[in-house]
Amino acid sequence: MPENDQNRADLDLIREAAIGAGRVALSFYGQSPQIWLKTGNSPVTEADLAADKYLKDVLLTARPDYGWISEETLDERIDSPRQRFFVVDPIDGTRAFIEGVDVWCVSVAVIENGRPVAGVLECPARHETISALPGEGADQNGSPIHAQAESRPFKVAAPGGFLNKLPESFLGSIERAPHIASLAYRLAMVARGDLAGTFVRPNSHDWDLAAADLILSEAGGNVLTAKGKALTYGLRNTQRGDYRHGALVAASGLLMDNMLNIVADTAFG
Repeated sequence: MPENDQNRADLDLIREAAIGAGRVALSFYGQSPQIWLKTGNSPVTEADLAADKYLKDVLLTARPDYGWISEETLDERIDSPRQRFFVVDPIDGTRAFIEGVDVWCVSVAVIENGRPVAGVLECPARHETISALPGEGADQNGSPIHAQAESRPFKVAAPGGFLNKLPESFLGSIERAPHIASLAYRLAMVARGDLAGTFVRPNSHDWDLAAADLILSEAGGNVLTAKGKALTYGLRNTQRGDYRHGALVAASGLLMDNMLNIVADTAFG
């Protein structure tokens, strides 16, 4: 099958799977689901686990030759070379989910050669399905979305004190945005122009980023490392044993340049 056709088939598959997983998660939303704490005091609920099981069953049944990278479960199959991987966060924004805040989503991507080739964010509590394919743009509920152009003011999500490190000539054009618990959804907000940009603290994971990265890049923005490079996915850090990334910037144009200068020159805290 030609690559573009394969990407589209994969997008159709992961979109339907994400919608189904969203229904599973939504059935627990506001119902005081059981909660456990993982290493590092990160919460996981029975909704996360149920949505993850749904996704794993549906996706690996449809594509048994694909790899599996998920926040909640390992790939227990015999290790063998794989070209494509599903990258899954069954609920990105679990803390918001627990608190009854509707800014959470199911994040599903397909990666090949280190980059996403299909991506979906399903946000059932907000009735939003956001998706993208390489070279075909990004959309929300079927309508194209675009990152903010150079119009000002720039609404930016950032840790305390970081915006003050922007050039003085730029500060008058900046408005600080409220915290958004879901990183994937925050990047989607940049993709559709609700935010002009966001800093991302170190230690985000493939499953937080892969789908939203493609959506943002297809909407006209980017997620870049402190060195201004695109992210590579599916590379396990052998020392930490996971798929973490360093400090990142998501934006476009002049704002991206200024934000990258801060991350490059500062110990991100």
